[in-house]
Order: sequence, then C-alpha cells, then structure tokens
Amino acid sequence: MSFFNKIFASIGIGAAKVDTKLSKNSYRAGEVVEGIVEVVGGNVEQKIDEIYLTVFATYVKEIDDQKHTKQAEITKVKLNEPFVITANEKKEIPFTFQLPLDTPITKGASRVWIHTGLDIKGAVDPADRDYIEVIPTNVATSIFQAIDELGFKLRQVENEEAPYRLRKRLPFIQEFEFYPVQGPFRGKLDELEVVMFQLSEEQVEVILEIDRRARGFGGFLAEALDMDETIVKLTINSSDLSNVRSMLQEVIEQYS
Repeated sequence: MSFFNKIFASIGIGAAKVDTKLSKNSYRAGEVVEGIVEVVGGNVEQKIDEIYLTVFATYVKEIDDQKHTKQAEITKVKLNEPFVITANEKKEIPFTFQLPLDTPITKGASRVWIHTGLDIKGAVDPADRDYIEVIPTNVATSIFQAIDELGFKLRQVENEEAPYRLRKRLPFIQEFEFYPVQGPFRGKLDELEVVMFQLSEEQVEVILEIDRRARGFGGFLAEALDMDETIVKLTINSSDLSNVRSMLQEVIEQYS
C-alpha cells in the first residue's frame, strides 16, 4: 500500500498540500508582508526541498498588433532549508518580506498575487495563489488627488511593456490615462498620461505625457506626426504634499 501511495503522491494524489495565510490582504509598495505558510503532509512521507514565495503581476505585451497578457516576477523569497514532512503532519512556517517599491497598484486590470510553491523532487509541486490589493503610497495618493482637483478623470490603467527609454528593473510600466472633464485644461488637452516610479516611500518620480488638443490645420498636422505630445519628468517628495496641485498645474500649463 505504501508503494502505491508513493506513486500516487508523485503525481499529486495524496501528496502534501500548502496554504498561505496572510496577516492582511491590502498593502502599500514598500510595506512588510507577514503571514504563515501551512504545510500538511499527505499519505506518505515526503522531502520538501524548498518553499518559496513569488510575487507576480500581470502586464500587456503587444505582438503583431495583438495584445497578450503576460506575468512578471516582482520578487521571490526562499523560506526554508530542506525538511521531511511525515504523513498527515502539519507544519507552520512564519514569514516576513518587504513588498518591492516598484510593485504596481492594483487598479484597472492590474492583478498582483503571491504564489507559494513547494519544491518536491520527482513529484508534482503543490502550489497556492493569494491575490493581494496594492494601494497607492501617501505621495502617490496626493498626486492622484491633485490630478482629480485639476479636473481630470481616470480613463484607464494598464501595465504595459516598457519602452527601452523607460525600462527599469521590471519589463513593464504602469500607465494611468486621464482626460479633462472640467477645470483649466478642458478644451486644451486630449489626455494626460502619467507614469510613476516609487523611488522610496517618501519620493516619487513622475513622468507626464501631455497630449494637446489639435487646433486648426497645423494642429492636426502636429497630431498626425505625434508632435502634439510633450513628455515631462519631475520628482515629488513627501515634503511637497501641500504643493502637489500647484506643481502639477504649473508644469501642465507650461506645455498645454
């Protein structure tokens, strides 16, 4: 019976199982994630070579004018040295790790999850997936509030493959697309695209793509040639929170 149990366990039947329990489900980039990985033995003794946690996020890659959803590894954490778990034994392994600063916010179609994997040689590896909510940092929240106060409305959020000029550690950037519905830029701009790089918990690099509304023949010609778009970069610190709106307004007005 034991022989058949080992055979079944090698293909995932009656094998060890894993379940990750997080202390909470909502985090800011840079925050510490805490929880417990629970491993329950199956019908036979098995050697667990490695337990690892991997944070993944989805992004869009365009191939031959078609959009494909891909996944990118944000970080990977090894939790243990090899150990043996006996039949029906339960082990709880606590963990903490820092969510990287470049973890995307879970707005729009963006998804972020923690994949828990058990590495068992010669067998199907048990796994668990836990989706988490990633909310903006305080600085990013102030930027969004300022953009809203300037009369813009969020149209779309997308993690898309990064052009080489903007590529950093990850293969994608998170782009927020706004359009003016009221305020000083209604009628002046078609849209405002925003990319944010969280340099630290207190500092954000902001890239604005300001898309001016076409005016007359010259304007339409510029639009056709993509000359109506201006890309501007600025850095906002936690010490700037009371002035974020005026900082953004000044920059947008300069190029609108």
